[in-house]
Amino acid sequence: MNIINYPHPTLRHPSKPLKKVDKTIRSWVEEMFELMHAAKGIGLAANQVDLPFQLFVVNIGENDNNNSLVFINPVIKSPKGQAKAEEGCLSLPGLYGQVARPEKIQVTGFDLQGNPINLVADGLLARVIQHEYDHLQGTLFIDRMDPADVRGFSDQLFEFELELQKRQQAHIIPNTDELHSRLASLEKQYC
Repeated sequence: MNIINYPHPTLRHPSKPLKKVDKTIRSWVEEMFELMHAAKGIGLAANQVDLPFQLFVVNIGENDNNNSLVFINPVIKSPKGQAKAEEGCLSLPGLYGQVARPEKIQVTGFDLQGNPINLVADGLLARVIQHEYDHLQGTLFIDRMDPADVRGFSDQLFEFELELQKRQQAHIIPNTDELHSRLASLEKQYC
C-alpha cells in the first residue's frame, strides 16, 4: 500500500459506503495510520491509498493511539461559521493553499468496531475531517481554492500529470480502465 498522487484516477472516484469490516479492512486501516505518520500527515482517506471506501483516519495529536480516529461511512452536518486556513495534502506533496471551510461541524458515522460516532468538531479537527471527507467525494483541496491561486500551481500539477502518464506507460501503475475494474471488484466485495 502506498499513498497515491494527483491525478491518479482513484482520487476522483466517489467512495462507496462499507457494508462490512473484516480482518483485511482492519489491516488496511493500520497500514493507513503507518503511512500517514511516516509522511507526517494528520489525515488520510481510503482513496488516497487506492481503496474505494468511505473510510478515513485522523490523528491531530502527537501520533499516539489516544488521538487516532477512524471514520467509516461518515456524514457531515450542521456546519457553522467560516474560516480560511492553509491546507496541504499527502496526495499533492509540496502544494499548500488557503481554503475556506466551516469552523464547526457535526460528523456521524462508525468507528472500526462498528460503534456509532456522533462528534462535534471545531478548529483543526473540523478542518481535517472536512478535508478527508472531501476526498471520499472525489474532491481535492485545490478544488476549493480560488482558481487564480490554483493557476499558480500549474507547473507542479503538470509535473504530477506527466509522472502518472510515465508510470502508466511503464506499467508501474495500471491503466485507467484496469484501475476502475479493480475498484469495482473491491466495491462488489465490501460495499
